[in-house]
Amino acid sequence: MRLYGYWRSSTSYRLRIALNLKQLAFENVPVDLLTAANRGADFTARNPFGSVPLLEAGDERFVQSMAIIEWLEEAYPEMPLLPDDVRQRYVARELAYAIATELHAPLNLPVLRYLKSEFGRTQDEIDTYYRHILARTLIPVERRLEELGTGDFLFDKPGLFETVLIPQLYNARRFAFDLSGHPRTVRIEAACLALPAFQAAHPDQQPDNPETTP
Repeated sequence: MRLYGYWRSSTSYRLRIALNLKQLAFENVPVDLLTAANRGADFTARNPFGSVPLLEAGDERFVQSMAIIEWLEEAYPEMPLLPDDVRQRYVARELAYAIATELHAPLNLPVLRYLKSEFGRTQDEIDTYYRHILARTLIPVERRLEELGTGDFLFDKPGLFETVLIPQLYNARRFAFDLSGHPRTVRIEAACLALPAFQAAHPDQQPDNPETTP
């Protein structure tokens, strides 16, 4: 498998976690979003959406991270990311999709750039907007975790929810979002980041991270 992604892309990050949790080997192929490499002819010939991640498996290509994760669950049922219990499967999807659908689109790089270039917003204003959008979803996620009485993970081991949550918390910390009122969320984050599958997927460990690449 070859994974085309960007070191700080939350969708690339979540797919790296998913592949690691499923113990599927892959080659990491960097795509520089800052130079719009994802919009070049070579890349859009592979992925007409011009987005990351793109996963190549044999002669097939897969795009859109959540759809890819669902495909991985069906194609590689070993080391599942979803529990056996149908109710628990729903809860994992409920929380994962709340983050994936409510937060990614309004907070991705093209939107933030548009706010600055077309509306003249300052970085401080953009940061405030970012934190506002985060709060609308992360606060109810924390409430659901409290209702469920979660411990280190949503259920007995990390799965779909944690795969989506951890990259979003990485971004939340980048934008100085206050997580002091999110003890269950932070507990899950700490438990995940102690595991090799999450450590290897972290942006700091990626070959295209300019801050850590020699």
